[in-house]
Amino acid sequence: MKILHTADWHIGQTFYQYDRTYEHQQFLHWLVDTIKAHDVELLIISGDVFDIANPSAVAIKLFYAFLNSAVKAQPGLQIIVTAGNHDSAARLEAPKPLLESSDIHIVGLIERKEDGSINYEKMLIPVRDRNGETVLWCMAIPFLRMGDYPAVAESETLYADGVSALYKEAYEHALTKKQGGQGIIAMAHLHTLDAELSDHDKSERVIMGGIEFVPAKAFHEELLYVALGHIHKAQKIGGKEHIRYSGSPLPMSFSEMNYKHQVVSFDISNGVMSGLEMLEIPVTTELLRVPAKPQPIEAVLEALLQLPEATETIHTAPYLEVRVLLEGPEPALRHKIETALAGKHVRLAKIDVRYPSSAAEGTGERIASAAQLQELSPLDIFKKIYQEDYERETPEELVALFQQVLQEINTKEE
Repeated sequence: MKILHTADWHIGQTFYQYDRTYEHQQFLHWLVDTIKAHDVELLIISGDVFDIANPSAVAIKLFYAFLNSAVKAQPGLQIIVTAGNHDSAARLEAPKPLLESSDIHIVGLIERKEDGSINYEKMLIPVRDRNGETVLWCMAIPFLRMGDYPAVAESETLYADGVSALYKEAYEHALTKKQGGQGIIAMAHLHTLDAELSDHDKSERVIMGGIEFVPAKAFHEELLYVALGHIHKAQKIGGKEHIRYSGSPLPMSFSEMNYKHQVVSFDISNGVMSGLEMLEIPVTTELLRVPAKPQPIEAVLEALLQLPEATETIHTAPYLEVRVLLEGPEPALRHKIETALAGKHVRLAKIDVRYPSSAAEGTGERIASAAQLQELSPLDIFKKIYQEDYERETPEELVALFQQVLQEINTKEE
């Protein structure tokens, strides 16, 4: 049986201010072709199908159009989808009764029995071969929120221990179903310990609070494969080839310029995994940095003028990050850059402004106490911030303007 693992589609996401519908369409078209070309029998999608809990009608249509195309292109294809932290679990599960008739299974919610215990039966999906025989059991476990996992007494790491306990109990339940020659795989949408993060992952961890660190040992060693989602950089975990993040299909930041996005393919036969393969996803829209390293504004503008002229296919124009080295404030910076880019086959996504570094002088972060701050006037603080940002004294004309603002504020207060 050929299986394909993917995750973190984030349909509906924008790259800075740009809509990515075309990129997602191209990825999903490629995925349908890949499923057919590799004769895939099971597709597993480990969370974050959508970018927000309340996706647009366009995003929803894109997802269900893919499901329809996939099962038509590959008769007998089974699809298992779990909810990620960006998905609305209830919304994702809403069409579940209808989709199950097409062998499409969606697990978003952790259901409980009348006695309050977790209903592991709802998360255990039988996978059948083309003869209708069950050859595999899939523990389809979505992103776990507080209250979804068992409480572990006297635990100092409530989340990690609770999630580990849930996977242990889910595996034990799966063993009661497993028969000779059958295997068990698992799906998870979580942050594993020591996972390597992309720049986009790092920014999201600040929002999420960084509490979800689950060790690789949470997954039973007899699991044939663990299909992970949540971290956007494809990688194996804990040195284990069979515990993997597939990564996101589209780049999430300019740090991924040279990064190959992928889906994971593998075979399972008679309870044994083999043929692990990473299938590279074609790039629809390139990421471009000009210049390669920050340079003074005059050199940057000259480099931008050398870019190719625009074509009619604007939706394939590269996303552009402009890198500028400044000595001080440049109020007209964006206008100058946009003027230079007029008629060019790029889409300005980001202006990365840098200033001469003071790292060589050994300056570090300085933290002022409340008492010290009270001793400083607003003008003193303004001058210190300017000095740290631009590595030079505050110009007199800016000092005069700042004092004028202070005077106007004091006059209004009186």
